[in-house]
Order: sequence, then structure tokens, then C-alpha cells
Amino acid sequence: MLTFIINDVLGTPAILVGLFSLIGLLLQKKSFSDTISGTLKTIMGFLILIAGAGVIATTLTSFSELFVHSFNIQGIVPNNDVVSAIAQKNFGTSTAMIMILGMLFNILFARITPLKYIFLTGHHTLYMAAMLAVILTTGGMSGFPLILTGALILGALMVISPAMLQPFTRKITGSDDFALGHFGSTGYFCAALVGKLIGKGSRSTEEFKVPKHLKFLHDSSIAIALTMTILFIVLVLIAGKEFTETQVSGGQNYIIFAIIQAITFAAGVYIILAGVRMVIAEIVPAFKGIADKVVKDAKPALDCPTVFPFAPNAVIIGFLSSFCAGLICMFFFPMLGLSIIVPGLVPHFFCGATAGVYGNATGGRRGAIVGAFVNGLIISFLPAILLSVLGGLSNSTTFGDADFGVVGIILGKLMSAFH
Repeated sequence: MLTFIINDVLGTPAILVGLFSLIGLLLQKKSFSDTISGTLKTIMGFLILIAGAGVIATTLTSFSELFVHSFNIQGIVPNNDVVSAIAQKNFGTSTAMIMILGMLFNILFARITPLKYIFLTGHHTLYMAAMLAVILTTGGMSGFPLILTGALILGALMVISPAMLQPFTRKITGSDDFALGHFGSTGYFCAALVGKLIGKGSRSTEEFKVPKHLKFLHDSSIAIALTMTILFIVLVLIAGKEFTETQVSGGQNYIIFAIIQAITFAAGVYIILAGVRMVIAEIVPAFKGIADKVVKDAKPALDCPTVFPFAPNAVIIGFLSSFCAGLICMFFFPMLGLSIIVPGLVPHFFCGATAGVYGNATGGRRGAIVGAFVNGLIISFLPAILLSVLGGLSNSTTFGDADFGVVGIILGKLMSAFH
């Protein structure tokens, strides 16, 4: 039963978010019809968001294959999903217990401290729990002390991470209804600070003035599709017709494949935005019940794509800028004696795009470009250093987003100092 609750209920983000929506509606004594409708729409919106993320991840996998072949590069590819799955083999029980207890500490800390945030990004909770289990075990801890230490750290992170971003999140959304719950917050925080430092007078990414005959570029979906088409076509031309058609496209003409993948990517972004709007429309009012009854003034901390609709142009600018930083690091790391970190397209898209939105909020176009570039440097350097404290967990992948690097490196060094 415990395994079912951990793996199937709490380990399924859509169900976790839907569960909180259901609790909130029940606490408000909403009608049966409104409760069922609100809960199902919350789950549906989240599934739409996940479906869009899946579409994007598929196209980025193709992009990655073409990229690695074109430049003949082998190295470590940061991927939270893969490295967490590897960790489950030896650290599954510790991970599950840290996750459950960590979520309870999240509610406790939100109740007794000024940090009134309930972290609802379930998969990131799982990833962080897995990393904590690995590092604490590698550092010599075991049993209840390991689980309690990991859960306390996780619960604290689940309120601190949204809190540090909230002044900027409020500026992005124009309200205080929800927060960002994503363990890439160090990168977004730095992007916002960089934007504040260098962006004075820079206009927003959403204020592009284009000639009348290019008016279609005002539609962010079209702009994303055209940008990605150029990138994909350049990449398939470098990779070559034969490789693309035999190894990647399944026999489809390489130019047609590039165009379809680019437009599919844009469609994925469109789907994400639709899902985000639906989730926010349902979860924010439903969460009022939890805020009123369980944790006074609590705010839901939601996944990073929730800020995408507020600055769609910054999304694509942030992705490209973060990815460029990753490319530069990939070529320079061997000179610094660091492992080659191949730019993971998934972290650079989701984290880079989010950093672009935060950089734009404080520094306009300059903030979006430079802030996301700084994020790209962060999610390249930190995974390279993090490898040393993971106890040889994997020699092909590692945790990718900024907070995993910051927390993992600090905790790993502390454990080695006291071990």
C-alpha cells in the first residue's frame, strides 16, 4: 500500500496536483459538481502540460542525436529523469521515505514560518529526494538519521526555493496568486539579478516592433516554429542526408524531417501554454481552501512552464541563449580539466526559457539574453562539479538543474569533511 501511495499517487505529478485541488475544494465546501469539475480540470490541464513537454522532449532528442553526431562529441549529458531512475535501483527505499517525510515537512514549515508555499512539482520533489539519498549514503549515513536529514533538507528547500523567487514571480505575473516551484531557482534568481544590473532602459522581449509584412512574427508560435526550422535545417545539413535518414528520421526525407520536427516543437510549446492556463485557472481558486484551513495564506508553487505565457518571446530567446552558453562550456571544459558536459536540450529549454522570462522581467531584452546565458553557464559548471560527490552513480549522466548542483555540492563537501 505504501509503495502504491509513493510511486503511483504521489509520484504522478498530475494526480498530486489534482489531489491538492480536491482537498482545497472540499475544505471550501464546494458543491459536488464544482468539486468534481475543478479536480478533473486541474488534472486535465496538468496532463496537457505534460503532453506538450513530451512533444518537446521528443523533438529535442532528435536534435541532440543530430548535434552529437555533427560535432562528434561524447560526454556527460545531464538528465534528471535518467539519473533519478538509476538512483532508484540502489537507493529506492531511502528516496521514497525522504520524499514522503519531506512533503510533510514542507507543510509544517509553511505553517510555522513566514514562507507560505506548498511545493506541487512532484517529479522535482522525487529527483531531489533521490539526489539527497545518494549523497547522504555516499557520505556514510544510513537508516533513520539519513531519512530525517534528507527530509528536513527537502522540506526546507520546498519553501525556500519559491520564496527567493517570489518578488520576481510577482513582477512577471502581476499577482501574488501562485509561486514557482522548480529546483532551477538559483539559475532564475541569478538571471533576474543580472537583468536588474544590466537591463536599465532595455525594452521587454514582448515589445518587438516588426514591419507590417512581418506581422505574423507577433505570434510567438510562428516565431518559434521559424527559429527552430532554421536550427534544424542547419543541423541536418551538417549531419548529412544519409545519417539523418538512416539513424534519426526513419527514412523520411531529411529536409522534410527538419521542418516537421521544428513545427512539432512549436506545437509542443503551444500545448504547454494551453495546459498552464487551464491549471492556473483551476488550482489558484481551489487552493484557497488549503490557504484558509491548513496553512494560512499558502500559495501553490507550480512547475516552471507556468510563467511561459507571460513572456513567450523570452521563452525562445532564453532557450537559445542558455544553449549557446552550454556550447561554449562544452568546448572549453577540457582545457579546465573538467568533464565534458554535453548541453542537454531539455534542461536548456525549460531552465533557459524560464531564466529568460525572469531576466526579461527585471532587465528587458538584455536581461533575457544575458540572464539566460548566465543560467546556461550555471547548469554547465555545476553538473561537472557535482559528479565528484555522487559516488560514481553514473559515468554518462547527472542531475542538470541549478539547485541540484548547489545543494548537492555543498552537502557532498560537508559530508566528506565530517566523514
